[in-house]
Amino acid sequence: MTTNTETGEIQQAPVAAFLASHLNGRTDEELSAEFHQLLDAVRAHGKKGQMTITIVVEPPANGVDSAPMPIGVESTVKAPKPTPVKSLYFLDDDGQPVREDPRQMAIEFRNAPSTTDFKKA
Repeated sequence: MTTNTETGEIQQAPVAAFLASHLNGRTDEELSAEFHQLLDAVRAHGKKGQMTITIVVEPPANGVDSAPMPIGVESTVKAPKPTPVKSLYFLDDDGQPVREDPRQMAIEFRNAPSTTDFKKA
């Protein structure tokens, strides 16, 4: 932050410019890649997602005013996931999931006899 001596106006450095130059542009590249992965996931799954960028600023070492301040950038992405496929189950008398309804009466099937004789019309 600097102050214009003529007007007394305070000029602040843009955060976007800081992010673009942090670690020689590597942070900007990483954040851009994560952002586009989030966009792809939202488009693919039709659900909302979220990206959080955190700038961590630590005080100068030993409280010295002229010492450098460590600044780091962290990001978290909560991309949507596909809805898991579900299958239907019934609970048997023991509380175990089973595919067939335990209350449904079972019907035994048998093969019909085969024949090669056909009726003539």
